[in-house]
Amino acid sequence: MLLATLRTLFARDLDKLHQEIGAYQTEEALWRTAPGISNSAGNLCLHLVGNLNTYIGAELGRTGYIRNRELEFSQQGVPRTELVARIDATRAVVAATLARLSEEQLHQQYPVVVFESEMTTGYFLVHLATHLAYHLGQINYHRRLVGA
Repeated sequence: MLLATLRTLFARDLDKLHQEIGAYQTEEALWRTAPGISNSAGNLCLHLVGNLNTYIGAELGRTGYIRNRELEFSQQGVPRTELVARIDATRAVVAATLARLSEEQLHQQYPVVVFESEMTTGYFLVHLATHLAYHLGQINYHRRLVGA
């Protein structure tokens, strides 16, 4: 049951991320920051794509993805079409990987220690879903703030 819920939540929120990035009035606005806001929507999008491709794609799906976390926050001006393509590719990787997991695997230890202690795969996938939702909310707020 948890696995079906996770599949639904990741698909829903990655679709919403695609919509949010597409809803910016200009590409320049994707990369704008405002006082008190350190990350642009473009950088948050790159961060989410890198995060999910690393922890779901590479670790669980064995995709071979190699992350450059520093670029996620420093790269600028990636065209919207490329951001959307990366979101869509990430959605496919997440869906394919989660489709191959079993409920039993959710109770097994996640393959790498990410925080300070070991955790189950299920626990970490819930964390990744909430991380996606958290930054998705920031992007929604950012879009409305810089578009005003």
